[in-house]
Amino acid sequence: MLQGTPILVLKEGTERDQGRGASANNIQAARAIADAVRSTLGPRGMDKMLVDSMGDVTITNDGVTILKEIDVEHPAAKMLVEVAKTQDQQCGDGTTTAVVLAGDLLKRAETLLEQDVHPTVVARGFHLALAEGTRLLEKEIGIPVKSDDAKALLDVALTAIGSKGSFGARQKLGSIAVEAVQRIVERRGDRIVADVDLIKLEKRHGGTIDDSELISGIVLDKERGHPRMPLAVHGAKIALLNSALEIKKTEIEGKINIKSPQQMQSFLDQEDTSFRQMVAAVKAAGANVVVGQKGIDDVVLHYLAKEGIYAVKQVKESDLQKLARATGGKIVTGIRELTASDLGTAAEVEQRKIGDDHMTYITGCQNPRSVTVLVRGGTEHVVQEVERALQDALKVVSSTLEDGVVCPGGGATEIDLAVRLRKFAPTVGGREQLAVEEFAQALEVIPWALAENGGYDAINVLIELRHAHEGASANRNVGINLNDGKATDMVQLKVVEPLRVKRQALSSAVEVATMILRIDDVIASKKSSPPPPGGPGGHSH
Repeated sequence: MLQGTPILVLKEGTERDQGRGASANNIQAARAIADAVRSTLGPRGMDKMLVDSMGDVTITNDGVTILKEIDVEHPAAKMLVEVAKTQDQQCGDGTTTAVVLAGDLLKRAETLLEQDVHPTVVARGFHLALAEGTRLLEKEIGIPVKSDDAKALLDVALTAIGSKGSFGARQKLGSIAVEAVQRIVERRGDRIVADVDLIKLEKRHGGTIDDSELISGIVLDKERGHPRMPLAVHGAKIALLNSALEIKKTEIEGKINIKSPQQMQSFLDQEDTSFRQMVAAVKAAGANVVVGQKGIDDVVLHYLAKEGIYAVKQVKESDLQKLARATGGKIVTGIRELTASDLGTAAEVEQRKIGDDHMTYITGCQNPRSVTVLVRGGTEHVVQEVERALQDALKVVSSTLEDGVVCPGGGATEIDLAVRLRKFAPTVGGREQLAVEEFAQALEVIPWALAENGGYDAINVLIELRHAHEGASANRNVGINLNDGKATDMVQLKVVEPLRVKRQALSSAVEVATMILRIDDVIASKKSSPPPPGGPGGHSH
């Protein structure tokens, strides 16, 4: 009876994209994101100017910064932004590579879908290619690096900074990055760990990029707490406190009834005595510098100044922890518990003026496990871009130290993988073979984009690169030299990247591409209904 009557499961008017339409729409959105950052790839990439609703301007060619800042609506495009964020957290570099690669994988997948290859088959083919690609990276393409090889680490840092257009100061920034990471690296069992979070980046505009420096200690963005305190303390013994040096108000509502002036005086005396005891405790422990995470009462500051003790208050918790690592001190909760063994040491603590600001320099630490890089540059925008370049450099140096393997840059690794995966494809057989071939094709988007951004003919460059990687005299390290557009050995040019960056870019790109491919239906989900007018439960009259 009911034949021919449509059954409505979804409300009428529900937005819904199905089948090929949904797929095409998602792929298009993801590719639009990839195209947005594609022109920023490599040392010759262009910059983007991002202007927010408040009129604040960011100028950068850092993939992840661009994608974080732009307002993305489409759900599939948002997934690509996630790829960039993951790549940034894991490796610090290669964000643009990962996104451009994901976009091209989807473009290639679309041609397969049009030939009626099922999305699941494409996804399976991509995963097979990824597994083989990862094996090749680790076993055949990667070049081992010793952890004490400062030259190799510098090459990695310079490659990362080179793509950020950080002007003439590459060499300086690169050596700062390498030295900073070497200071904080430590062995845990048989692993080498280099935690970049232990390096504090302080930015100040004014001066030039060349004025940036590595400080073997910590710079606090704070001035001394009292004008009568010494400007500098030599042979500093530093008390690190995470409690306040002031009298707290009680949790319970309390009233003090004072009936006579004497009572008032004794109450004030009592308070004063407490403050003096706090200062006495600092002095007894032998400290001549106090760094507090919370507040310090003005009276306490006055007494500390009298004793010639340098004090800084309201320091960030993260800075306090870095200070503990740099000076070898322990963070103490109660002033009463402070002993001489808790104190950190530094050759000098002094207040210096940088630009318009006063900052506290804690320098000359014995064996600092935490250091500061002071980033300088002519304008606010330059300083921000230099900071981004340095963060990338620090991360890639730490990845290289931890993994001990690098790959040739300049598109060499991608071309080599493409050539090898084309040979691998026939061994897969079936329709998956087509997906593996398209995967190999997609890898070539990286050298293609590098050549295009460098102003060279991408087709000629690709032909030259393929020729260098195939045949009897193949050299797997040949990539594009962006100074002349020729195929050149990248290891000799010292253009190398950490294995981790390449591996992560491949796997993130494949994961997001297969996820978007497998979506065949986009349905608008329930919206939460707005509350009725006139407050909860009532009607407004």
